[in-house]
Amino acid sequence: MNDSTPRDKPIHLIGAPTDIGAGRRGASMGPEALRVAGIDRVLERLGRGVVDLGNLSGPMNPRAKPVDGYRHLQETTEWCRAVYGAVGDSLRQGALPLLLGGDHCLAIGSIAAVADHCVEQGLPLTVLWLDAHADFNTPKTTPSGNIHGMPVAILCGQGPDQLTGIGKTVPAIEPSRFIQLGIRSVDHQEKLAIKDAGILIYDMRRIDELRMRKVMQEILTRIADSGGHLHLSFDVDFLDPTIAPGVATTVTGGPSYREAQLCMEMLHDSAQVGSIDIMELNPAMDSQNQTAKVAVELIASLFGEQILARHTPFE
Repeated sequence: MNDSTPRDKPIHLIGAPTDIGAGRRGASMGPEALRVAGIDRVLERLGRGVVDLGNLSGPMNPRAKPVDGYRHLQETTEWCRAVYGAVGDSLRQGALPLLLGGDHCLAIGSIAAVADHCVEQGLPLTVLWLDAHADFNTPKTTPSGNIHGMPVAILCGQGPDQLTGIGKTVPAIEPSRFIQLGIRSVDHQEKLAIKDAGILIYDMRRIDELRMRKVMQEILTRIADSGGHLHLSFDVDFLDPTIAPGVATTVTGGPSYREAQLCMEMLHDSAQVGSIDIMELNPAMDSQNQTAKVAVELIASLFGEQILARHTPFE
């Protein structure tokens, strides 16, 4: 097995309980909701070693107004530095880090850590970003100043030095190494910026046209051809809100339960995922922890839960 075939690695659960980059409060409760839904027990039942490292700490949400186009820039930087350190430590210990968010600004820290790990190991990095939103805003395009709408741009080098320089690798990743899936809400000026960047995007129209199986075959073939380490950044608002209402920024028309399950099942079959974020779960918007339970079911499929035991994937 190579570095991106981590089926024998222990899983480190890392909680990051903050909504510092979001416009609405509540994502700070996401890590505990995932634990209540039994994410550790599910992974252990699938035969994985699991170590829950607890929660990181950082500044409280000051609920301040944007300054120079950014809300909570210093506080976001502190949280991302904490995530960067924890994810980097996990990778150095030979584990698979699974970051429990928290809002999606935290991916700046996790992916910066993975990028540095890949440089040290001589591995190419690909990021698969499951999200309703492109998250490629900058101060010139953002309507809100919320940094959870900016992490992709920042990781590609477009942002303040204190965030683009969280890790040693700047930019953390080239836009050509990003693949986005499920996109269906992009701000007007953001559309122009992301088109110029050249990120590969499978928006919901493309999924409707090709169906999820074909889309995932194309994505996985592209990743396999380049090899290396695959980081999965899973924003729960990727899912249609009829099955996952517990997010602050619901967007109708997302993947169904079975489409999302197929995505995760095919990722498992590929044996390519080496690090993971689960972001934007907001229990304040949920009903009886429904969305956390769905997220845990999807993570179970990502780690090998099957309807029937199979020796090989279907062709």
